[in-house]
Amino acid sequence: MSSSMASSLPPLPRRVGWVGTGVMGLSMATHLLSAGHSLTVFNRTASKAAPLLDKGAKLADSPRAVAEQSEVVFVIVGYPSDVRRVALDPDHGVLPGLRPGSILVDMSTSDPSLAEEIAIAAASVSCQAVDAPVSGGDRGAREGKLSIFAGGDRSTVELLSPLFEKLGVLNYMGGPGSGQRAKLGNQIAIASTMVGLVEGMVFAHRSGLDVTRWIKAIASGAAGSKSLELYGERILRRDMAAGFFVHHFVKDLGICLRECQAMGLALPGLALAQQLYLSLIAHGEGNLGTQALILAIERLNNTRLGDGGESSG
Repeated sequence: MSSSMASSLPPLPRRVGWVGTGVMGLSMATHLLSAGHSLTVFNRTASKAAPLLDKGAKLADSPRAVAEQSEVVFVIVGYPSDVRRVALDPDHGVLPGLRPGSILVDMSTSDPSLAEEIAIAAASVSCQAVDAPVSGGDRGAREGKLSIFAGGDRSTVELLSPLFEKLGVLNYMGGPGSGQRAKLGNQIAIASTMVGLVEGMVFAHRSGLDVTRWIKAIASGAAGSKSLELYGERILRRDMAAGFFVHHFVKDLGICLRECQAMGLALPGLALAQQLYLSLIAHGEGNLGTQALILAIERLNNTRLGDGGESSG
């Protein structure tokens, strides 16, 4: 679709739809609702949308019903299969319910090829699709400080920038699928960083250091990272609650590996991290947060960081 069609929308779409009110989606949708937008929501488990309904959002009974009441629909769900169903299902999906000139924004982490397919399908019904996955975890979602990687028509992304800016920092990455590719690169970097973080913690522990003190010492040096900031203290408290689920991260890393295979690209750090995270799922820990990687490294070494970060040996 041409940028002239995108510009036929009001300068700032007011009627917003949201599909997916999980750990990330609930906070993100709340920011838009608080900004004064009319919000229609759908979640497979309706009770998870209750906090939004209490603030004035309307509940729809399907993604299509959300689209029928919205100028722009945001989607953030778990797996590419969920994205496909929510966006493209001929009976209940978002695209069949959109009016011409409307926009679908997928903020899930998904396959770049699926983002391209959705963009083509949207254009066929005179709509636009943007792939805009995010990074920053539950904390970034709550604070409206996510990094947003946007792919699609530039003018459409610019049109939506006032909405994106309620959620975090917008980064335009290129045409359809570019947002997803940027997010996959982000996940590759995080995966190896997390391995380094938990290995360093286990080393400090077995060396007899106070791990709390060690984390504070490295935070201001070259080893400082967003992963350390977000997860170091959580790990020390044995807080494995999910800001981002292990099983979703394994999904993301699997997409990364498939993309690498298609490109003939060897990334051994990525492959190792994916195997370590898979081991968590094998131990029934897929619903923990990604900081639970410490459990895999502890098992390999028959050790355990003491509660509160104090060394026990």
